[in-house]
Amino acid sequence: MIKPFDDTYFMKKALQEAQDAYEKGEIPIGAVVVVKDKIIARAHNLTETLNDVTAHAEMQAITAAANFLGGKYLKDCTLYVTIEPCQMCAGALYWSQISKIVYGARDEQRGCIAMGTKLHPKTKMTGGVMEMEASELLKRFFIEKRNLN
Repeated sequence: MIKPFDDTYFMKKALQEAQDAYEKGEIPIGAVVVVKDKIIARAHNLTETLNDVTAHAEMQAITAAANFLGGKYLKDCTLYVTIEPCQMCAGALYWSQISKIVYGARDEQRGCIAMGTKLHPKTKMTGGVMEMEASELLKRFFIEKRNLN
């Protein structure tokens, strides 16, 4: 049986958020939070717009999902994010007790895996979903940024 709402489907939605960030001049990272095959939160980086180093896509998505659910725990939720969460975001995801994290591209230098950040013991993490698309968008953004300076 083909499942219409799989990891690729939801990662495409996160990539749409990343594209929105790209068009605003933000680092193109997007995220969606899903519960029972329904998107309850959509977000992208807003660090430049809000002049706030904590306004990462994941942080925005956690807040929106918690507001939607009416509570701080995301126990039955999955976060789809275009790049592996950083240490700050992984810490917030730990406290949210999110059930699953699915990311696109690895962040070999600043990602939670490289930094050795612990996730909640019940949180599962999967990576590499639409990795090429997520990685290419980030690379293109930084190449364009360098060429403008």
